[in-house]
Amino acid sequence: MKPKHNRVGVLFSGGPAPSANAVISSVSLNFLDNNVPVTGIMRGYEFIQDFNKNYPKLRKDLHYGNITYEITKARNRSGIFLRTSRANPGKDIKTMEDLNNPEKNARLRNILDAFDYLEIGALVSIGGDDTLKTANYLWLMGFPVIHIPKTIDNDYYGIPWTFGYWTAVDVAQKIMLNLKADAQATDSFFVVELMGRKSGWITYAAGIASEAIIMISAEDVTGDVLNLEHMVDKIADVIVARENDQKPYGVIAISEGIVDKLPSEMKPKATDKHGNIRLGEAKISSIIAEAVKERYMEKTGLQVKITPKQVGYEIRSAYPTAFDVVMGSMLGYGAARFYLENNFGVMVSVTDNFDLKSVPFPELIDKNTLLTRLRDVPRGSDFYNLKNRLQYTNIFE
Repeated sequence: MKPKHNRVGVLFSGGPAPSANAVISSVSLNFLDNNVPVTGIMRGYEFIQDFNKNYPKLRKDLHYGNITYEITKARNRSGIFLRTSRANPGKDIKTMEDLNNPEKNARLRNILDAFDYLEIGALVSIGGDDTLKTANYLWLMGFPVIHIPKTIDNDYYGIPWTFGYWTAVDVAQKIMLNLKADAQATDSFFVVELMGRKSGWITYAAGIASEAIIMISAEDVTGDVLNLEHMVDKIADVIVARENDQKPYGVIAISEGIVDKLPSEMKPKATDKHGNIRLGEAKISSIIAEAVKERYMEKTGLQVKITPKQVGYEIRSAYPTAFDVVMGSMLGYGAARFYLENNFGVMVSVTDNFDLKSVPFPELIDKNTLLTRLRDVPRGSDFYNLKNRLQYTNIFE
């Protein structure tokens, strides 16, 4: 597939992630060094999904702009040079037949019209699993696309580490160590709710690094519904045991994703633009903290201080660690390299020593459901076993 125009579009979609600017800077510089002009699309698909070729309203430097060598200065900055949004132009596509339905693919066709108007011949998209699905739709519609995986949850299939993940873990660790010190000083406990819609990568790594006494994510729950009563009972037992060991304090790390395991009547009803439940609105840390206080009272006749704490926005746009700057830069370089090799319809990945690897979209997306494959922390894996060995006790044994 040969691009129609010698210009590449770059966009970032979905939630922020540390080192986003390292990715944007690296991919842009590598294109510019090879005499390929780069257009940055502002705020993901938000503006171009409503493009009308008969009445084009896209404004330069507001909705898009030419990226120059000035992007070099952005590599270590926090935030996102291109900014972002959660616009989901492919939300109506559920089957391959939908992809050919003019009513359901209208936003996707608007995007292709916008690219033609801007003389963009290929796209580098940076984003999570829903952004990957959109990239695949555009590819199936005949447009050259290369995708760079982004999620601080680190649950992307096809790549060992996603950029921004270790920065997020580092920031969460520092917050939780501060909370641990407060808990020790006041003989109390914190229930810290961390990001991780489908997996426990952040919860386990941050919990290990901050010496959390318990770490719980969706991977710990067998079956489709969490036995909340059993979990609360076990946490109360751990608090009593800590007190008997003269350690009446600690931090309990909880992944927000266990909200998906709650009974249906306890789940929040609001959803985002991608149709995902707004997990933060459930305030699972508050639910668990209050329930454990009640159970502790039943067991001991005494009161215990347990404070819920949600940690989310604090870890999404932090200044990136050196690892994530290198990781993001390598992925950006990979996207430019694959473009020059005429290798489209792929996701950029790495193997050992940061060697580049392209992963074709069909290996990442189910051809029947059009859903992306995810990667959780396998039960019984060494990483999973490590968190079990380092927490105070495994309440799910």
